[in-house]
Amino acid sequence: HNHPSAIEPYQGAATGVGGINRDIFTMGARPIAQLNSLRFGDITKEASSRWHMRGVVKGIGDYGNAFGVPVLGGETFFDPCYTTNPLVNAMSVGIVRTDQVISATSHGKGNPVFIVGSATGKDGIHGASFASKDMTETSMEDLPAVQVGDPFMEKLLLEASLELAATDAIIGMQDMGAAGITCSTSEMSAKGGAGMDIHLDRVPTRQAGMRSWEILLSESQERMLVVVRKGREEEVQRIFGKWDLNCVEIGTVTDGPLIRFFMNGESVAEVPAESLVLGGGAPVYERSTKEPAYIALNKKFSIAQVPEPDDLKAVALDLIASPNLAGKEWITRQYDSMVRTNNMSTNAPSDAGLVLIKETGKGLAVTVDCNARYVQADPYAGAMIAVSEAARNIACTGGEPCGVTNCLNFGNPYDPEVYWQFTKVIEGMGEACRAFETPVTGGNVSFYNHTVTEKRNIPVFPTPTIGMVGILPDITKRMSLDFKMKGDLIFLLGHAVEDIASSEYLVRHHGIERSPAPYFDLEEERRLHTMLLILIRKGLINAAHDVSDGGLWTALVQMALPRGLGFDIVTDSEIRPDAYLFGEGQGRAVVAVNEDTDTEFLDMMRSSRIPCVLLGHVTKGKVVVDDEHFGFIEDLRRVHEGVIPGIMAQQ
Repeated sequence: HNHPSAIEPYQGAATGVGGINRDIFTMGARPIAQLNSLRFGDITKEASSRWHMRGVVKGIGDYGNAFGVPVLGGETFFDPCYTTNPLVNAMSVGIVRTDQVISATSHGKGNPVFIVGSATGKDGIHGASFASKDMTETSMEDLPAVQVGDPFMEKLLLEASLELAATDAIIGMQDMGAAGITCSTSEMSAKGGAGMDIHLDRVPTRQAGMRSWEILLSESQERMLVVVRKGREEEVQRIFGKWDLNCVEIGTVTDGPLIRFFMNGESVAEVPAESLVLGGGAPVYERSTKEPAYIALNKKFSIAQVPEPDDLKAVALDLIASPNLAGKEWITRQYDSMVRTNNMSTNAPSDAGLVLIKETGKGLAVTVDCNARYVQADPYAGAMIAVSEAARNIACTGGEPCGVTNCLNFGNPYDPEVYWQFTKVIEGMGEACRAFETPVTGGNVSFYNHTVTEKRNIPVFPTPTIGMVGILPDITKRMSLDFKMKGDLIFLLGHAVEDIASSEYLVRHHGIERSPAPYFDLEEERRLHTMLLILIRKGLINAAHDVSDGGLWTALVQMALPRGLGFDIVTDSEIRPDAYLFGEGQGRAVVAVNEDTDTEFLDMMRSSRIPCVLLGHVTKGKVVVDDEHFGFIEDLRRVHEGVIPGIMAQQ
């Protein structure tokens, strides 16, 4: 929900959460977990970015907390390219019995069509077309295009929908999202190969005198379209009446292929349903593409041009104070993570959020990932890395990836350079999803995320946010990322290379924006994930955490903080210390091993083809790198957790 959140952060984010949850429960599934992926401008310098972040986080929190679904994870990234155009991507995960899935379809001539939920108002009119406009100085004039959410109404809709799913009284049901009644009637009709006659004057409205086109295009929230089996109307109305919800018959299913709209008996629109839907008559564009000139410049980067820092300790402490790497408790404490009692990752932090499916004893691991800086540097490799990091997070938790959804955020598709980025990202995602055997269940695309200035359009970094779900066959064999006890051995799994490309260290400390994506090898990545699952299931490790943003140093700090333990490690003499500690080469994970199991662990690693290096051991609280004292973990905690609250205390 990017564009609405840019001009009204609170409602824009809240209705993003509402809409994605409705997509889940209109299928008969109960939402059990929410995640989000947020991008803002530089909050240290821009008051507008702090305003965006305050509103968005509060909107997500207020709606999700009232609706009653826990937020299990997310990510937040800051860069000046998102200053006027923040990105607010919401993900919802639900579970449904396979015999109770409701389809968004329509068929059976004479079957009645009902509108259910909130009354229809003028909010959100042209919301879909507003999302395809440039963000400019005058965008605030589009405020009526932002929808307004009501989480309590949505909670009633959820319970009524699930009660309805247990009957066979309905043919199909769909949430009313973009373009409102227009979209839901055409999509359901096209899917079922039927038509509809809809009487707009029967639609309950919030305001008197609404015109037919306003009723058609309104994006008022918490509304659904339901096609009922003829003769079962009373049963359906009784269920919605029990939950105190509007349930009004507004039309009937016809043989098709036309959807016809009437106002007070007069025909106001008549269109073939097929003409309005994706995969039907909606046009498919082949845009021109052009590789941006900066891609060639990125390839010229060499680590040899970058001086080694004199004071490694100062750089290390500064890095964990970067808003991109610092603790995000200021955000997460505004979300309810405990509602519904199924969250298994509250007390033991893990790379992916974990939900227990109580009926089966299995667990679901859920994550959202994307480092847009990598994608900007190399869209093909960057997109593969985004999918791989999501899979690595699930593997570090003990799960096997089973499905992917996505939200693809780009600039103007009419710009050949942006469209080139888009095509390369799709190719990279496809390659990685095939490698991990993860079907893509759906997703969406958000274009026109750019800032319009007098001189030129500045697009956001291409940001293909990957949402991934994995399954833990046995929830008791889950893995957390925190160090458990003093004396445990710390190992680095995976190929360590001399690489600082596109790292937070390179951008923050050296100010170098132009470099390729970090080291990445898809086959190495797959082998690492398989090995992690074997180690976890055999009980040979007691902590696992992937090496990603901020490199090895940041991963170790994140493992040490939860229990207030420290670490004493040595770097590799053949690799520059800054690259070893802060480089973001992919395909690596840090694991902790108890001395009781280290022999079996090492035997297992020797028989694999995965590099494995002893870094050092867990300490009581002291942090030591190459015999240099970097401070105590509580000193690092103050830096790491104090940064964002300090920044957000400003106006």
